[in-house]
Amino acid sequence: MRVLLLDLDSTRPDHLGCYGYQRNTTPNIDRIAEEGVRFTNYYTTDAPCAPSRNAFMTGRFGIHTGNVGHGGTAGDMRNEGPNREFFDQLKTDSFPNIFRQEGMKTALISPFAERHSSWQFYAGFNEMYNTGKTGDESAEEVTPTVLDWLQRNGQDDDWFLYVNYWDPHTPYRAPESYGEPFKDASLPEWITDDVLQEHLKSVGPHSAREINMYDNNTIPKFPRHTGEITDRESLRKVIDGYDTGLRFMDENIGMVFDEMEKQGVLEDTVIIVTADHGENLGELGIYAEHGTADQMTCRIPMIVRWPGMQKGYVDHDLHYHLDFAPTVAELLNQQLKPSWDGMSYAPALLKGESCGRDYLVVSQNAHVCQRSVRFDDWLYIRTYHDGFHLFEKEMLFNLKEDPYEQYNLADQRQDVCMQAVYYLNDWHDEMMMTMDYDVDPLWTVMKEGGPYHAQIKSLRRYLKHLRKTGREEGAKELEKRYAKELNL
Repeated sequence: MRVLLLDLDSTRPDHLGCYGYQRNTTPNIDRIAEEGVRFTNYYTTDAPCAPSRNAFMTGRFGIHTGNVGHGGTAGDMRNEGPNREFFDQLKTDSFPNIFRQEGMKTALISPFAERHSSWQFYAGFNEMYNTGKTGDESAEEVTPTVLDWLQRNGQDDDWFLYVNYWDPHTPYRAPESYGEPFKDASLPEWITDDVLQEHLKSVGPHSAREINMYDNNTIPKFPRHTGEITDRESLRKVIDGYDTGLRFMDENIGMVFDEMEKQGVLEDTVIIVTADHGENLGELGIYAEHGTADQMTCRIPMIVRWPGMQKGYVDHDLHYHLDFAPTVAELLNQQLKPSWDGMSYAPALLKGESCGRDYLVVSQNAHVCQRSVRFDDWLYIRTYHDGFHLFEKEMLFNLKEDPYEQYNLADQRQDVCMQAVYYLNDWHDEMMMTMDYDVDPLWTVMKEGGPYHAQIKSLRRYLKHLRKTGREEGAKELEKRYAKELNL
């Protein structure tokens, strides 16, 4: 058995051709999707990078692992404490260990563990290859390592290879020499001139006027990174930069597939295409970032091409990314681990049967503190810390009628909000009853000064930038909301 998992950082599904995108961004991924199962309502439990990957690899929600942020106490996973045995739980319960139980070699090609000091990410792997730039590498620096590994191991029939690409991650790493494949393509229709003008007035990290988080600086080594959006031309640079990252990454994935085809192993290899989180490209007024608990940040692609199982099937049910570990375990006739929070959806792959969840709760605590509930056509967002975006405490979006989250219906549909809050409380009760701690790490983040990427020292600097760029009104609103923290 051979398994290739492609973890494509910051990849939002609706910018892939197989999910209906009009630009030709991902022809190689699209080919795999035609041969397998494509999931349309698949979500990370905890965004962004570190909480998401650690939840996926442990099979546990961030509220259980303790890792929900990018710094402070919640930047690390909790120790097991006095009940820890000679080996910790990850030795047996990590996702790669499913394949080790089958006698397979497990290999990882990724700089992620070093990028976030998440060394537990190595658990369950026999071999680890750090591509060396802590996530700043583009695909041409990753692919040679992948090809070398395949040339040495590809024809063996007992391996699991996990490969991490970064090109769609801001600040969009595709080399300048790759050119501009989408220079003549149309821009998103929903971002009209009127919508863009409203976005130019918005405030907050990674809003249109400060793509560089708290200012409009550019990054010379990343020429596709624009400091700010001021018009449709600079809007194009952001959209095209993201899509070019996807296209460049996809071409490199094509090289990997070509090598496997050359060896005669592509057809019978299980191929999984997924991501840690998506990317906001204008939604909620945010560009080139993945800093909320909304649809664009938390919805991710999941494509499973498993020879002998469903082919060309589309699953629309609600699933978490941490549901994948129990799914694979069931497919391999293994016992599910008691520590896992996930729920198997093996029947979807085997028979095309519906086996999703009634609702999902997704979280973000690195840029904002939010928990959101996804159910029916609705996305309900509860904000505890707005990350300096001036978000309302409650936001409600009908994703069927408003897929780009432009109209907050919380005031008009309190009945739906109440249903969402019931789901949120029910989930929280279950989480707190099934953990060894009595502290919700969201509140740890709040008590330690808020999200790592939205500390008060950053707000002081940002207020100066707002006034420098003529947005006194926005600066005053932030000062009003954060008067206590600013000692005003």
